Amino acid sequence: MSTATTTRILIVDDHPLVRQGLSDLIAQEPDLDMCGQAASAGEAFEMARSLHPDLVLVDLSLKDVSGMDLIKQLEAWDDSIRMLVVSMLDEALYAERVLHAGAMGFVNKDEATDVIIKAIRRVLQGRIYLSEQASERILGRVVKGPGDVDELAVDRLSDRELEVFELIGSGSTTRQIAERMHLSPKTIETYRDRIKTKLGLANTTELMRHAVKRVLENE
Repeated sequence: MSTATTTRILIVDDHPLVRQGLSDLIAQEPDLDMCGQAASAGEAFEMARSLHPDLVLVDLSLKDVSGMDLIKQLEAWDDSIRMLVVSMLDEALYAERVLHAGAMGFVNKDEATDVIIKAIRRVLQGRIYLSEQASERILGRVVKGPGDVDELAVDRLSDRELEVFELIGSGSTTRQIAERMHLSPKTIETYRDRIKTKLGLANTTELMRHAVKRVLENE
């Protein structure tokens, strides 16, 4: 049972085993309480509104809409909710994005359990949590400015464009991407054209090759 001093945490991940693992981890901490689990962004938003958690752990890869969109929705609804991303995606690419969206940190699912608990506690203290490498990368860009344009090309993609890019790399068709993102195929084609332009890709074949390479590098 929760007490007045217990911190309430909502877990959002579409993999049952991951949710159970995080729940078991939280259960080992006497002052932390898992108040709910959600498998989709829609379910998570409704649970957040009814449960009023102190912290939401969010995976970026969800089945209905992206975790990034959920973060933005929760931030717009109540900017006092603290959010921590727990994901397998590339921190180097997503850390800055999740901070801009409204989350207060990013921790990889592969990290040791004590690191995940450390990240949870730091965010609950109102502090940002990122790995040392991600922190140095962001600080380096602030101090020295952006580096090589080709190296940082993917950083120029918007959140939606990046989502489309990675879905292309996962083998999804335009229609499948449209259904997943609740957009029209024509809109997805527009995103594809923008991605090609921003990444300096000549055609669809090059787009596919670079998208698949990106997904394979992050596995």
